[in-house]
Amino acid sequence: MTMTAADNAGRNSFVLLHVGGRRVALAAGIVGELAPPVRLHTFPHTSPLVAGVIVRRGRIVPVFDAGLVLGGKISSMQRFYLIARRQLEKTIEWSAIPVNGECELATGEMQPPGIGRPAYVAGTLAVGQESLDVLNLDALVTAEAPS
Repeated sequence: MTMTAADNAGRNSFVLLHVGGRRVALAAGIVGELAPPVRLHTFPHTSPLVAGVIVRRGRIVPVFDAGLVLGGKISSMQRFYLIARRQLEKTIEWSAIPVNGECELATGEMQPPGIGRPAYVAGTLAVGQESLDVLNLDALVTAEAPS
């Protein structure tokens, strides 16, 4: 199987977003949509990163507050939801993370993460003078929030 230019561009496309006071990147291939603010349904539970669920396109989508891991603080209440695909063994689950500010699309070559980086950092991406962490969403939503 040969890789076409379109395949390579897709593999090197990233969504840049603001989460928990930080600017980070996520592989564009797993992003489904950026949803407007909708009602967050909360319920009693013991999972620290689960903020609740939203209903989007007839699906119940869990919302993970990644700001607790990335910035050590709960995300603000005025936010959009970035809905992305997670692979759970043989099933795909749509999950949402609250994002603040605007998102943008960028292309570039992801570099390996540095030694000692958390498991939720898949690599780094140079955008202008800035070096952004590229997130591994599966590892991020299962990471422990700092105490």
